[in-house]
Amino acid sequence: MSTITTDICVIGGGSGGLSVAAGAVQMGARVVLIEGHKMGGDCLNYGCVPSKALLAQARDVKARGTKPSAADFTAAMDHVKATIAAIAPHDSVERFEGLGVQVLQGYGRFTGPDRVEVNGTTVKARRFVISTGSTAFVPPIDGIDTVAYMTNETVFDQKACPGHLLVIGGGPIGLEMALAHRRLGAEVTVIEGAKAMGRDDPDAAAVVLASLRAEGIDIVEGAQVETLSGRAGAIEVQVKGGTIFTGTHLLVAVGRKPNIDKLDLDRAGVKTDRTGVKVGADLRSSNKRVYAIGDVAGKGQFTHLAGYHAGIIIRAMLFGLPAKARADHIPHVTYTDPELAHVGLSEAEARKEYGIKLSVHKVGYDQIDRAQAEGATKGFLKLMVANGRPVGCTIVGRQAGELIAPYALAIANRMKLSAIANTVLPYPTLAEIGKRGAGAYFSDKLFDNATVKRVVRLVQKWLP
Repeated sequence: MSTITTDICVIGGGSGGLSVAAGAVQMGARVVLIEGHKMGGDCLNYGCVPSKALLAQARDVKARGTKPSAADFTAAMDHVKATIAAIAPHDSVERFEGLGVQVLQGYGRFTGPDRVEVNGTTVKARRFVISTGSTAFVPPIDGIDTVAYMTNETVFDQKACPGHLLVIGGGPIGLEMALAHRRLGAEVTVIEGAKAMGRDDPDAAAVVLASLRAEGIDIVEGAQVETLSGRAGAIEVQVKGGTIFTGTHLLVAVGRKPNIDKLDLDRAGVKTDRTGVKVGADLRSSNKRVYAIGDVAGKGQFTHLAGYHAGIIIRAMLFGLPAKARADHIPHVTYTDPELAHVGLSEAEARKEYGIKLSVHKVGYDQIDRAQAEGATKGFLKLMVANGRPVGCTIVGRQAGELIAPYALAIANRMKLSAIANTVLPYPTLAEIGKRGAGAYFSDKLFDNATVKRVVRLVQKWLP
């Protein structure tokens, strides 16, 4: 058995692990990267990239205004594969070896607190980074082993559009795939055990759900799945109360679970819980040699969060600088139509934390001239402000994922709301909704302020 000694060993070649490996090696550290499956991880191969590619094609089919055809579905899946192929070289073994990273392909497992074994090779490192991500959680529903079902890892392998897609789970993945398949010609039923989009602002979620239902997607809420039966092409989902939903295909999208089973973390003294590796704000585990980032760290399941975590631990590992991860400034987006984006505290969270110091301001898309020009008046911005600073923002509407950016910047840097209010934006753009939100806060202070009005009258009386 050969042994490699290195400074940093990264386990998992997804977005977070690749960011650590690239950054560390280019700053002079010796880096070994271990990947047991596909470089680029879930985001490139089964998640963010293919889902957005499929949604883009589905949007174009809807915009065409004619009935979707079998060729449309084939073209959409071809576009998904082409998109992955176009991005894959950036995440490839060849690129990272070219940067100076030693890449070992295989599943690594800890054999001690300072060593990992992969395919007969032992890697001894000063620091380890676990970035193995997460995979689709398949709940132990009665009958799940007897029916054909898809997850986000297999849904993009389809050759033909389902006749009737049943989706278990009304979260972002389930609803995005529901919309894409509906626009590509499938009948779609979403079965949610509690409340669809239950983690989002309820006012904003209501806008999205109404729009999806208007497109013909049946969204059933409060329906706990009890049993599955049938065969490929004729699948039955029975929910509590006895109602049975029948479809040709089944997608399970009820959540994610951390990829930790193959790591033998107990042999390294690394503690875990149901969300993944237990880490502190510094992203270190119970074994101080071992960090965890991204989905497996149990602090959120977003590609951009993994990238942020990578930057935190690079500062700590390479320079010995104290660095702690925050969570209050991480945005998230559901890419339905309309999109729903959020950063910071929700309205309920902000009211609980700030009480009477909080003010909430709402601006509709119908108040934005560009939205009127494009017929995109559905949606709104909701802004939470305390002590002159934005503490949370929700946007539901066209390009909400793009429009949340100024508030992500402001909240991350704890900027005053005046920074957004003072910004001059080109007219007409949808981005004006962000400035209108800031303006709504200052309008209340200026236009409905008796003191301001008295000062203005005095100035007007004496000003030459």
